[in-house]
Amino acid sequence: MRHPRHLSACLLALAAVAVLPAADLPAGAHSFLEHQCFDCHDADSKKGGLDLTATPFSPDDARNAALWVAVHDRVRDGEMPPKKKKERPEPAAQQAFLATLTPPLVAADLAREARDGRAIWRRLNRYEYENTLRDLLQAPWLQVKTILPEDGEAHRFNKSGEALDVSHVQMAQYLAAADYALHQVLAGQAGKPDATTKRYYAREQGSFTGHMKFSEFNRSPERATFPVLGTAAQPDVRAAKAPITVGAANPTVREQEAMGVVASSYEPIELHFDRFQAPVAGHYKLRFSAYAVWVGPGKEPKWWEADLDRVTPGRRAEPVTVSSESKPRQVRWQGTFDAAPQPVTRELDVWLLKGENIRVDAARLFRSRPPNWHNPLAEKDGQPGVAFKWMEVDGPLIDQWPSAGQRLLFGDLPLRKAEDGGMEVASDHPEADAERLLRAFMARALRQGVVEADVQRFLGVIRGALKAGTSFTEAMFAGYSGVLCSPAFVCLAEQPGQLDDAALAARLGYFLWNSEPDGALRALADTGGLHRPEVLRAQVDRLLDDPRARRFSDAFLDYWLDLRKLGATSPDAELYPDYYLDDLLEESAGLETRLFFAELLKSDLPARSVVASDWTMLNERLAAHYGLPAVEGVAMRKVTLPADSVRGGLMTQASVLKVTANGTTTSPVVRGAWIMERILGKPPRPPPPGVAAVEPDTRGATTIREQLARHRTQESCAACHAKIDPAGFALESFDVCGGFRAKYRAMGAGAKLPGFGKNGQPFAFHLAQPVDPSGELPDGRTFSDVRALKALLLADERGIARNLVQQLVLYATGAVVRFGDRPRVEAILDRTAAGHWGVRSLVREIVLSDLFQHK
Repeated sequence: MRHPRHLSACLLALAAVAVLPAADLPAGAHSFLEHQCFDCHDADSKKGGLDLTATPFSPDDARNAALWVAVHDRVRDGEMPPKKKKERPEPAAQQAFLATLTPPLVAADLAREARDGRAIWRRLNRYEYENTLRDLLQAPWLQVKTILPEDGEAHRFNKSGEALDVSHVQMAQYLAAADYALHQVLAGQAGKPDATTKRYYAREQGSFTGHMKFSEFNRSPERATFPVLGTAAQPDVRAAKAPITVGAANPTVREQEAMGVVASSYEPIELHFDRFQAPVAGHYKLRFSAYAVWVGPGKEPKWWEADLDRVTPGRRAEPVTVSSESKPRQVRWQGTFDAAPQPVTRELDVWLLKGENIRVDAARLFRSRPPNWHNPLAEKDGQPGVAFKWMEVDGPLIDQWPSAGQRLLFGDLPLRKAEDGGMEVASDHPEADAERLLRAFMARALRQGVVEADVQRFLGVIRGALKAGTSFTEAMFAGYSGVLCSPAFVCLAEQPGQLDDAALAARLGYFLWNSEPDGALRALADTGGLHRPEVLRAQVDRLLDDPRARRFSDAFLDYWLDLRKLGATSPDAELYPDYYLDDLLEESAGLETRLFFAELLKSDLPARSVVASDWTMLNERLAAHYGLPAVEGVAMRKVTLPADSVRGGLMTQASVLKVTANGTTTSPVVRGAWIMERILGKPPRPPPPGVAAVEPDTRGATTIREQLARHRTQESCAACHAKIDPAGFALESFDVCGGFRAKYRAMGAGAKLPGFGKNGQPFAFHLAQPVDPSGELPDGRTFSDVRALKALLLADERGIARNLVQQLVLYATGAVVRFGDRPRVEAILDRTAAGHWGVRSLVREIVLSDLFQHK
């Protein structure tokens, strides 16, 4: 097989001779337009504001070329001329027109690429900058993304120079982020911190014991913690007639002491091990001892209240979510475990920030909201609870001292106490040390090599700071911060044409790790061998097999599928009380999609899995939400779906269905447009100005289908809605959090469903109009539900793969796939067709293509 660059050379040669100088249409095209298009698009009719009789054919002009590409695509898709036209073109005439239009449009694009490149110069986005600092300074805990301004978007991604502008405000924030990161890496003491193992007993934590007693603000047992010894209640301890703990004096009894809850962590109960605060940022192991209990019922008639003095062993495992917290209420998810009826120690491996403590949340339990709540998990003979015994912390776990980041910044220079009580670096020869350290740092930090003028500029910053009386440490930080905010670090340097090895290494690193190239990629770039196809294939596999590939899949899904917006809306407390406040459902939904895509990459599964698959990633909460056979435990795992399941693929995952709803209602228009753009690669045109959006009727008097039917009577709306609405109608079988439904929920008059929400409030909604998930595609094919729709979409597996390639190319290069890129996209699809367009194979072939290896 020929190397892709040979194809590029041929195409560029074609571009040099085939670009038309902005004059008449190619021979043969005018006749087709005259017979098929001018009736609607001449000076008199000018339908859609388009007069093709007066529109020049100038493909060397990007805006003019875009217009003719739109004409090409609408003719190709059978939209022009419209189907109602009596004399439709013969297929041969249609193909001849397209064949006439294609070469000059492709050639013009290739000429622009040869002159300017496909991608626009850009800076690193927030994700990339944070990851680059983490890898450069070898400090995985660094959190700098939130310091930086929100990135702009172009073509739905944050990877294009069209949207990643640079301003004084942004550079000031980048400077602040760099300074913060540098200070975080510097050790807070001269000697290596001791790696200790310490146990924190729940009975000694204020957040556990402070809610044991009732007060004027809380007289409900569901909002109280309670002491247990094993699975026996301790009324005397709860009544303050006995000590809260026996303490170290009786280690055997102390080991059996625990504090229980029957509610999830939420106001007023927020459980955290407050005696622990991470002494330094870094790596820790956390171990927990907790177990499930069953708490007796209250007195009739309020049997749903908890009798905290009657406790027996639990009846099932309860999921527990672990988070780290820093002030003011900055919470980061760290992991989950199951608290079984018998105490079992569970371990989590975490990276913590200095000062963070640890929160625990019995995530399945309810969250009481006034007034007069009723625990939805309560039964006539009691309700579930979780008892926490202790948390044990190993750490900080330090592989080397001083840390790799500190060695990069200051080599072997010693630390000493500064006048302000902190630590500073001691240097007997600050001028010489400054130059030596700066040169070494720049050689490591800058991806395209070091320019001497830059060395002198940043050395001048350091020398100026030293002369002004700044400490050696802070003077070096000033110089390093300048490097970390310089164009050579913040921006990706690429020249038109084939990327050199250094630029290719950077593009590969920022594609598959969302970060700088590592030492192995740099070494290959230095030898000039990275461009070799066999080397690139091996590097793609190496990068994808590394845990850091999670950064790629997370960042890609955050923008392709909008997963970053998963928590942007909350389910309505009245219409969806069973989802309201259910953090575990939202967390599980996000994990399903991320792990699903990771499995596509790992196992090279077919691109059609995006639309339909016979498996997905589930845990107990998500399986229950989907109405699937029971899955035990909070851990996510790959599960084969029943043959008739509506699940499988991305479209029917809870995360996707949540980000395409607003928490109160669903819209076939929103979801249909989302599916067309993100899954099928056929983005609809924006609505005409002045046309109001259709708002669903939450009273349940009319369905959204009925409202849209009236909306489509407007001619300006009908054509687009014929494409948008069908997929949206199929997804009407799913509510705002992806639960399956046969009828819409509504407020107002109607028989309320029995039950209570996670907030303890009775259901206030009723079931209204039935859902009709049937529809008709623009080509006339009909479907009865989402399963049938998926089957129709799978008829074009290559089209599904084509869209995935286009999305990945846009993410990887920062440039949208243009008309002139289409032949190279098709070549990628040809090379991967035998394996049914495996997702890993698609990524590999993208990297081997000219689309990736050229600016």
